[in-house]
Amino acid sequence: MISLRKNTEEEILMQFDWVEITLAIIYMITLYYTIFWLLVALEPERKVVHKNLKNWPMVTIVIPAYNEEQSIEKSIKSVIELDYPAKKLQLIAVDDGSTDSTLKKMKSAAKRYSSHDIMIISQKNGGKYTALNKGLSNAKGEFFVCLDADSYAKPDALRKMIPYFKSEKVGIVIPMMKVSNPKNFLEKMQWYEYLINKLYSKFISRLNCLHVAPGPFSSYRTKILRELGGFVKGHNTEDLEIALRMQRSHYKIIQVMEAEVTTVSPTNIKDLYYQRKRWNKGSLLNIIDYKSMVFNRNYGDFGMFYLPLVLLSGFFFLTIVLLSIFYQMIKPAYKGISNLSLVNFDIMTFWRNISFNFIWLDIDFYKIVMMLSAIVISIIVMILAHRKASEKFGSEGFFSMIIMTFLYFLLLGFFWMGVFKDILVRKLQKW
Repeated sequence: MISLRKNTEEEILMQFDWVEITLAIIYMITLYYTIFWLLVALEPERKVVHKNLKNWPMVTIVIPAYNEEQSIEKSIKSVIELDYPAKKLQLIAVDDGSTDSTLKKMKSAAKRYSSHDIMIISQKNGGKYTALNKGLSNAKGEFFVCLDADSYAKPDALRKMIPYFKSEKVGIVIPMMKVSNPKNFLEKMQWYEYLINKLYSKFISRLNCLHVAPGPFSSYRTKILRELGGFVKGHNTEDLEIALRMQRSHYKIIQVMEAEVTTVSPTNIKDLYYQRKRWNKGSLLNIIDYKSMVFNRNYGDFGMFYLPLVLLSGFFFLTIVLLSIFYQMIKPAYKGISNLSLVNFDIMTFWRNISFNFIWLDIDFYKIVMMLSAIVISIIVMILAHRKASEKFGSEGFFSMIIMTFLYFLLLGFFWMGVFKDILVRKLQKW
C-alpha cells in the first residue's frame, strides 16, 4: 500500500511538472513576440505631413444609434465642431428602432445645427450593420466615416486622417481611441488597455496586419466599401468582418496615433465581460469564416503570421488562467493535504514541526529572471504607449496601470472562458 501510494504521488507530481513546463513555454513565446513587436517599433516611420489641401474631399459621417439618448447629442456636436470645411461634410444619423428618446434628440440636434448638411433616418431595428448600410446608400462623400453614438471625435481628427488615404490601396484609416473621462478603477484600467492596444495596432499596421476597424471614427474609402458590398452582420462584430474582407481584397488598413477619438467604456465588470466576450467571440468566429486566409502565402504576414496568432490567442489566454489556477492553487493544496495525512491530520502537531530553512540553492532563478524580464518589458511598453498617445506617464493612476499590466492576461482568460462556453453550448452571438 505504501509503495502504491508513493508511485501515485510521484505520478501526480510529474503531472505538475508538465504544467510548469507548459507555463514556461507560454512565457517564452510571450517574450519572443513581445521582443519582435518592440523591434518592429524601432523601424523608422514615414511621416505624413498634415498640410492644408487645396480641395478637401467630401466626407460622409454616419452615426448609427440604438437607445443612445444619453450621448447622441454630444456625438453629433463633436461632428459639427470638426475642424473641416462644413460644405464638405455630410452627417447622417440613423436611429435603429430605438425605444427611448434617441430619435427625438437627433431631430432636435439637426434643427439646432440647421446650417449643416444633416440627414436623420429612422428605421426598424435591424442591427448596427443595417444602419451603416442605410447611411452608405445615402452617402455623397468620397470617404465614409462611422462614428459610434457613444464616441466623440476631437476637432482635428478628420484633418489628420484624410492625408493617409493618399494611396488608392488604402481602404481604412483608424484613429487613436481613448476612454472618455475615466472615473472609477475599471474605467482607468481600460484607459491604459486602450493605450497599449493602439500601440500594438500601430506596430501591426506597419506589417499591414490589422484585422479590426473599431466603430469610433474608422474611416473608409467609399468606393471600396461599396465595391465590397457594404457591411454584413459578421456575428455582431461588423467592424471585424469588414476589416477581414478588406484584407482578403488586398487593401491596406492604417492605424493613426495623432488623430484622437474618445469613447465611453463599461463602468462595471458585468458590462465589461459581455462586451469583451462579444468582441473575442466575434473575432474567433469571423476568422473561422475566413479560414482560407490562414497560413495562405497570398496574404503575406497577415495570413502566415498574424491570423494564426489571433486564432490561437483565445486558447493561449485560457491556458494561462487554467494552468495558473491549477499550478498556484491546486498543487500547494495537494502538498498541504499530503503532509497533513502523514500526521493523521493532527494540525497542531504539523504546525509545531514546521521549520523555515532558507537555502540559496532553493531559489528558482529561472522564475526570477522571467519575472524581471516581464517587468522591464512592461515598463518599456507602457512608456512607449504613453509617448505615442501623447499622454503623461501614469496620468490615470499608477495603481490602475500596475493592475492592468500584470493581471490583464488573467482577465482575458476569464473572458475567453465565456467565449468557449458559448461555443460549446452553441449560444448565438448577441449584443
